[in-house]
This record gives sequence, structure tokens and C-alpha cells, in this order.
Amino acid sequence: MTSAAARPRRRLPVLALAALVIAAGLGVHYLLGGELAAFLADALYAVLIALLVMLVAPRTRPTLVAGIAFAVCALVELAQLSGIPAALARAFPPSALVLGSGFAWSDLVAYALGVLAVLAADILYRRRTPR
Repeated sequence: MTSAAARPRRRLPVLALAALVIAAGLGVHYLLGGELAAFLADALYAVLIALLVMLVAPRTRPTLVAGIAFAVCALVELAQLSGIPAALARAFPPSALVLGSGFAWSDLVAYALGVLAVLAADILYRRRTPR
């Protein structure tokens, strides 16, 4: 189990990674085009959600982090079926970066791959880091 003193040491690198993922996601979204860029941006969105879960709950098991992150991403994607995110995007365009605007099954695949990448990295990090 991670000590209270170790939690801030885990949070700082996760916060730095989250900032990098936001920058990368915005770069991919605005600088690249096409389906591959959209897919990569969606995967990075899932990575960011997983990192935010780690920030809020640094002791959470990697598999639970992955499950929570995927569930949040899937719920946001499913909410797009209601049309509410699209209406919000028309009223306030930056909201589309967080909530999207249209449902796509391929987004769920991108989220799963992003979450799996975080899960693998977190497991490797925990195995190599002394307790």
C-alpha cells in the first residue's frame, strides 16, 4: 500500500503527464486532419480521463482506474446520442472538445485503446517503482 507521503510524489508526475496529454490532444485536434487524427485525439481524451482519475484517487488499482476512465468516456459518448452535447457545442463551441457532438462507435474503440495504454504503463510503473 502506498504511504501518505508517497501520494504527492505520484500526483506530480501524473499532473505533468496530464498537461502533456492536453497539449498533445489539442495539437492533434488542431494541427492534423482526418480520421486518424480524430481517432488519436479520442484515445488521448481517454488517457487524460485516466490520469484525472489517478490524480483524484492515487491509490486506486490500475484496473479500476482503467474501468472508471472507460466508463466515463463511454457515458460521454453515449450522451451524444441525446443531442445535448451537439446543442451545447453550437452555443459554446469549446464544449465540443470535452463532450463531443456526435456519436461514433469508433470513438469507443479509441477510448479502449487509450485506457489500455494507461493501464499497461501504470502496471509497468508500479512494478519498477520501489514501495
